[in-house]
Amino acid sequence: MVSVNITNFRKSIFSILEQTIKHNEHVSVNTKAGNAVIMSEDDYNGLMETLHLSSMIKETITEGLKTPLSECVSEDKVIW
Repeated sequence: MVSVNITNFRKSIFSILEQTIKHNEHVSVNTKAGNAVIMSEDDYNGLMETLHLSSMIKETITEGLKTPLSECVSEDKVIW
C-alpha cells in the first residue's frame, strides 16, 4: 500500500488514481483528521463479494449448529 499525505495527493491525484486503477495499488491518504484508503472499483467489488459470501457461510454454519444431531445423520448411513 502506498502512503501519501493530503498535500501530495492533491498535487498528484490523477496519476495516483490511474496507478490505483491500472495496478490495483491501494493508497492511504494521511490527513490531520485521520486517514482514508483509496482502492480500485474492481478491488472494492471483490471485497464486497467476499464479505457477502462470508456472511452467507456464517448464516449456514449458525443454522447448522441449531439443527438437532438426529436431523443431521441418516439412520441408514452414518458418516464419521
